[in-house]
Amino acid sequence: MEALGKEQWGVMNTREKQEQLERDNLSPYASLSSKSQGRMQAEAECPLRTAYQRDRDRIVYCRAFRILKHKTQVFLAPTGDHCRTRLTHTLEVSAIGRTLARALDLNEDLVEVIALGHDLGHTPFGHAGETILNELVPGGFSHYRQSLRVVDVLENHGNGLNLTYEVRDGIAKHSKGYGEVIPADGHGLPETAEGCLVRYADIIAYLSHDLDDAIQVGLIQESDIPDDCRQVFGADHSKRIMAMIEGVLSATRPDLESVAPRLVFAVAPRVGDAMQQLRQFLFHRVYRSPQVHNEYLKARKMLRDIFHYCRDNRDFFEAETAGLLPGSAFERRICDFIASMSDRQAQNLYHRLFVPET
Repeated sequence: MEALGKEQWGVMNTREKQEQLERDNLSPYASLSSKSQGRMQAEAECPLRTAYQRDRDRIVYCRAFRILKHKTQVFLAPTGDHCRTRLTHTLEVSAIGRTLARALDLNEDLVEVIALGHDLGHTPFGHAGETILNELVPGGFSHYRQSLRVVDVLENHGNGLNLTYEVRDGIAKHSKGYGEVIPADGHGLPETAEGCLVRYADIIAYLSHDLDDAIQVGLIQESDIPDDCRQVFGADHSKRIMAMIEGVLSATRPDLESVAPRLVFAVAPRVGDAMQQLRQFLFHRVYRSPQVHNEYLKARKMLRDIFHYCRDNRDFFEAETAGLLPGSAFERRICDFIASMSDRQAQNLYHRLFVPET
């Protein structure tokens, strides 16, 4: 800032000052908002917010973000209100991502907006909804592609949010399924260090909070956690998160063979092995447990029946959606309709359609 001189600094608007702070303080590996590859539709710059700050606000104010508070994370019918929803998962990913970004001098705003937008396309009832729509919709369905469709097409009355390229890239490539967080061949990775970082923030968040929720509902006990995981991560939720964050920070390093500045993201071997072991433990003891699986089957049936009813009763569907995206293929519109529902909306619609009135 001093290099600019007081007079130059004084004539800058707020956005320009933020951009200068990024240039002065972020690492060579960071994505500068002033260097963004831009938007699909060009817009005048905001005088107050950088491009990534503007994108964050667009996501926070959109309908798809608000409705995440009523979408399942893991437990479809929890006995209390403490279990995570898709919204609280999103906020935890954002918090972990910002901690990682701050430690690495990356762009916290870009990390935050990718984290806030990464699950906008998730269906009601979590992965149960994603699985059934993937079976029913021509061309298949995945929540990360749907998240991009939400921000590009569905929001803002069909006009989309017109987000920056880097945010859209991070949203589209955040998912890793059950594969490696950062594949050795680099296939499918985001183009920015911030997008890669969100992949780690996502897995750290869900490993921690899905385990915490499973203990809270009595599905497992602390003593059930594999010994290796307890030794590496400690005995409580906070210690587990910090151990994983520190594991990433200690192993992430510059790529000395790359011509352009580039970070190689990794996790310390002992921490990475424990994360993989915890992942397998949750898969077998929580996600495939009778309590979760039975609700999963109910959700699949509910959404399958709604899909078939809408497909076979077009007049009903058109009246229900008031002409939602008339230019899209009919079955894709049904998919958008169902994916945009909260758990409660889907349950209420199912009761309207299939439960006889007494």
